[in-house]
Amino acid sequence: MNNKISVVINTFNEEAVLERAIKSVFWADEILVCDMHSDDNSAVLAKKLGAKVILYKKVNFVEPARNFAISKTENEWILILDPDEEVPDGLEGKLREIIDGEGVTTYVEIPRKNIIFGKWVKASQWWPDYNIRFFKKGSVNWSNKIHRSPKTEGQGIKLRSEERWAIIHHHYESVSQFIKRMDRYTDIQARELREEGYDFDWKDLIKKPLSEFLGRYFANRGFEDGLHGLSLSFLQAFSFLVVYLKVWENKGFNDQDIKYDVIKELSYESGKEIDYWLKYGNLSKNPVKRILQKAQNKLS
Repeated sequence: MNNKISVVINTFNEEAVLERAIKSVFWADEILVCDMHSDDNSAVLAKKLGAKVILYKKVNFVEPARNFAISKTENEWILILDPDEEVPDGLEGKLREIIDGEGVTTYVEIPRKNIIFGKWVKASQWWPDYNIRFFKKGSVNWSNKIHRSPKTEGQGIKLRSEERWAIIHHHYESVSQFIKRMDRYTDIQARELREEGYDFDWKDLIKKPLSEFLGRYFANRGFEDGLHGLSLSFLQAFSFLVVYLKVWENKGFNDQDIKYDVIKELSYESGKEIDYWLKYGNLSKNPVKRILQKAQNKLS
């Protein structure tokens, strides 16, 4: 039985961060970098660091290139790593332990430690942020759609959400980086909505972003991450707005009848939900609660 591990890293213009990722998996039996014809020296750097490099056509999301790269690996076990990630020292031993175990497991969900704007962000679904990243070749396959969970075969396990086993994800380092990626991702998401038969409704410009903000900041306790949590909740909500605006754009910016009474009703319903969370959500350290309470005091 081949118990060796191949690491797959897909790249496009990742020269600035790639070295850290590759060096964190020098222990692997094979490091395969699949480059999508980068404009920078990503492929050259990968070769210099001892990785095997293959090329794939440029696409705007990683899933097709990832499947291709997996098919080109030499070993039975695959570890997926993004170029802006690194593997902690403790994870290799845990993965080897799984390989040498009972032989039933075919895939593993690994936690991710997301570093965003210089801080480890934990609330609002950012931790433990489980991803299927380690598996037997042939047991996991990604679809050709962005940010979808892969299809799996066999029996999986989930590592405990311990920092020593968490892949370190050096995520958004600036607001500009977030917006740049968002512009690319929302192009794809808007196209997928159209392909799924979605018919643009102007009310979704209000409902979808509001729902995303309320879900992330209140229901998933984004307020526990302070200003980082508030900012990320707004940014995620803004990305939803952009998706639906791009669907509208594809419709030729066709005009629609905007009914004031509908806006008033949507605002009322959203206000009731915010009021609920402020009253019953145990948000004692929530800056939004203090701001709204000050506003209410001025109006009363």
